[in-house]
Amino acid sequence: MGIVIRQSLKSTFVNYIGVLMGIPIQFYVVAKYLEPQVYGLTQVIYQAAVLFATFALLGTGSSGMRYFPYFRDKKTGDHGFLYYFLMLPAIGCLIFVPLYIVLKPAIVSYFARKSPEFVDYYYYVIPFIIVLSFWYWTENYANINMRIAVPKAIREVGMRLLMLGCYLAYGFGYLNVQGLILSFVLSYAICMVSTGAYALHIGSSSMRHHDLSVLTPELKRDFINYTLIVMIGSLVNVVYQLDIFMLSGEKGLYDAGIYSMMIFFANVVNMPARSITAISARGASEAMQRGDNAEASALFKQVSIHQFMAGAITLLIIWINLDCIFQLMPNGEKFATGKWAMLLLGFSQIIFCTLNFGGSLISYSKYYYWTLFVTVLLIFLTITTNKIFIPMWGLAGAAFATLLTNFISYSWQQFIIQFKIHANPFTWAHLRMVLVIAILYGLNFLIPSLSDVSPWLDIAVRTVLIGFVAVLLLYWFKVSVQVNGIIDYYILRKGR
Repeated sequence: MGIVIRQSLKSTFVNYIGVLMGIPIQFYVVAKYLEPQVYGLTQVIYQAAVLFATFALLGTGSSGMRYFPYFRDKKTGDHGFLYYFLMLPAIGCLIFVPLYIVLKPAIVSYFARKSPEFVDYYYYVIPFIIVLSFWYWTENYANINMRIAVPKAIREVGMRLLMLGCYLAYGFGYLNVQGLILSFVLSYAICMVSTGAYALHIGSSSMRHHDLSVLTPELKRDFINYTLIVMIGSLVNVVYQLDIFMLSGEKGLYDAGIYSMMIFFANVVNMPARSITAISARGASEAMQRGDNAEASALFKQVSIHQFMAGAITLLIIWINLDCIFQLMPNGEKFATGKWAMLLLGFSQIIFCTLNFGGSLISYSKYYYWTLFVTVLLIFLTITTNKIFIPMWGLAGAAFATLLTNFISYSWQQFIIQFKIHANPFTWAHLRMVLVIAILYGLNFLIPSLSDVSPWLDIAVRTVLIGFVAVLLLYWFKVSVQVNGIIDYYILRKGR
């Protein structure tokens, strides 16, 4: 795990640079220049493309990571692995783009009443699907080759710079809504090409000599079965789009725009998890391939505590500063209506951070078919809870539906993992981390408010004090051996 932590630090650092860039972009540029309904439209179009692109990948991420060890051989260019890997999204687009067109009547009928603007831009989703499919593919290929920092930099930094240009061009009147959406697609295409060039540079780029001898009948059969299961399991990604879709369908694009802004806050919480999970995936794949449940469980514990630690502290920092953030935002009073939705979404991200790596263990194990049960449960819960709570509580209802769905589904997933793989993420360190958060939250009430003087000053003082005490408490309670080691080496200068 020490190696995983060191490698993920670079990616996490890039993620935080992206967030630092994203904060002024989201909270000033978007809030100032994009009406909530326009921002909601861009997000619904994007999420629709994400949904179909996820299916079009045909399980590329999990399949590539699972079967790459069978092909790995530098002398032969990995037996032409790239050729087979590239076929998946190509075939997927040929299947799911026409399916999107066929489903137009059903989708349009749902959005026509409350979000007719989406209907007007229905076909703009198609090029977005293709671009996103191949961008995800290039990121997966880089991930397989254990290189995540540069793709992360392109996604978190490069993409945000391009988005900033799009928002400003719209804000200053150089683009209309149609031009804004087209510029979105073009920006993602630029990132896709850039990531693809890097992925082919660091991995084998040979497709001429794909070695058919590697594809034994047993491997082909296992691959087909696994890919079908993963494709069905991709329905789980519906969960992360349905709340916005159902909110826009039930309440309109204005509410979807505010909710999307709250999702940005919540996504900051799981940012470290994206890096740690990505870099740990190969270790999980290899452990499951060897049938080493003890190593898988140990990896699960390490990933879980570090993701829980980073996510919980991040959510606390956001929550204690949220009112001041709304004060600083142009039109902040509009977005402040989503405050409680943000907290509920943040809690759901904490559950995700703590338990989501277990899905990788199931996916790479011989019990991968159990993901179907989790997927079915997720879809049922997502539709049911959103249908119940959105009419009742609007934004907060959609967020509560997500939280309830995550809690039940991840609890069920952990039951399966415990029963089949005997892997458990929880340690006493998790309880110590809960104590740390409780102490920090209590300390927050002892810090006098400076928001009347300056919201900026209040945020700075509150964040620095809470952050400083957090480091002390993490070290004192020994929540993480790795974190204590970093503090010893870089701050206390022990061992130098």
